[in-house]
Amino acid sequence: MEVMEQAQQILEGLDEQQRRAATTLNGPVRIIAGAGAGKTRTVTRRIAYACATGAWKPERALAVTFSVKAAAEMRARLEQLGLQGGTSGVTAATFHSAALRQLNSVWADVCEAPFPHLIENQRDTVSRAITRATAVRDIDALTVRDVLAEINWAKISLVPIDDYARISVEANRQPPAGFDAARFAAIYDAYEQEKTSQGEIDFDDILLLVCHIMDDFPEAAAQIRSSIGWLTVDEYQDVSPLQHRLLNLWLGGGGPNGKAAMNRNVCVVGDPAQTIYSFAGASSWHLLQFADEFGPLSADINLNTDYRSTPEVVGLANRVLAAAPNREDYLKLVSAREKGVRISRTAYDTDDLEAQGVAARIARLVAQGAKPSDCAILTRINAQQPVFGAALRAARLKFRVRKDSGWQSSSLADDATTRRALLEAMGLDATGSQQSTDPGVMISTIHAAKGLEFKHVFLVGCSEGLLPYGSPEPGETLEEERRLMYVGVTRAEDSLHLSYARTKDGYGAQQRRPSRFL
Repeated sequence: MEVMEQAQQILEGLDEQQRRAATTLNGPVRIIAGAGAGKTRTVTRRIAYACATGAWKPERALAVTFSVKAAAEMRARLEQLGLQGGTSGVTAATFHSAALRQLNSVWADVCEAPFPHLIENQRDTVSRAITRATAVRDIDALTVRDVLAEINWAKISLVPIDDYARISVEANRQPPAGFDAARFAAIYDAYEQEKTSQGEIDFDDILLLVCHIMDDFPEAAAQIRSSIGWLTVDEYQDVSPLQHRLLNLWLGGGGPNGKAAMNRNVCVVGDPAQTIYSFAGASSWHLLQFADEFGPLSADINLNTDYRSTPEVVGLANRVLAAAPNREDYLKLVSAREKGVRISRTAYDTDDLEAQGVAARIARLVAQGAKPSDCAILTRINAQQPVFGAALRAARLKFRVRKDSGWQSSSLADDATTRRALLEAMGLDATGSQQSTDPGVMISTIHAAKGLEFKHVFLVGCSEGLLPYGSPEPGETLEEERRLMYVGVTRAEDSLHLSYARTKDGYGAQQRRPSRFL
């Protein structure tokens, strides 16, 4: 009785749909969770409840997500629920760290060569590959960046070198840096040769190697699968074809014959409206088609009650998505909060004046009792950030900056980074004590702010050309920008301030127009 009482306590505070998700413990489960709908709370309670009732063995429960920070938050919540028992407990990790652990565990059984080194600087390797394939030595940083992004896209999209030219045409994808498809394929091939000659693997090779082992080494594949009894996949709208293939192999499906999964204990959680990494190979298709792939489902649950944002913020978020051609794919949110303050919309004459105006508003909020860390300035691109940093500095406000540092940069980390993320998730500082100093206003790109929330959000640069970036024609690029606007809006809890500058500097520059999303 005591065990069941403890298990029931885990479910306390969940609403009806969250409780249904948390108590459906076996078979395929899909949870479509809108912004602010308690996704992490529901998933961690589900794992805790399953283990507390004895339905799951903790050491065979794997939860994967896309960032070290998200994995740390999941572990912190499980720990607070009394579950984590060190290595014998539930594993909450990124795709890449989970796969790296698996790769290490079977490497000696499948290969006599030493375990390869993980590349430290991919850009150096790409630069050497370009020189090797083109004989050009003076290569600019932008070319290296764009070629690296395309190599990463090809790998996570499962595009072999020999098929790149054909598939790039079919996908209407322009090779980077002015190279034609054949020349890019030669650079891609040179990149792989460079890595092999150095005994190195890159970030995506971790997943590709585990897939290869599970395809071609039955005993190693069985060992890996035996460690996964129940699989939870967070942010499922962001899975790439490579990650989707890996999770199918984990479940006993895929393989040379494309057979169906044998282990059907998989729960996927996501929100099609928060798909903002399509440019890097992510797709909400797998989330939307989950019932066709894994059905019949044990539960198919929509969480559309937003506990985070006021009705005013939720109303704007819904209006942003209502104009989408595929709006039927998106949940319509309902705020659980009382009426809040009106959303402010301000047009400034110049970028400097916009930054100064935002800093002044934040200073007033702080003077009224808000903490600087309650406030966030969200930008579309990194280049917008310095002017806001300068304005906050002039207003004597502490701040920190989060940039777009790449699609994959936060999926694998050393022990120190993981520890910092875990402490942050628990609200502790580097010593393990409660944080005593406020970290300051957050200046972040919208991409980097995904998964975060703030009491007061300043969404800046809401003009054509910035949001949506580049003023795209109707199509998937525009819809990605619409979803990005939605993600930016839904970071706000109590107040949302929208602004843009009519010109960059006020000197005869072309007048900017307000974003079509507003």
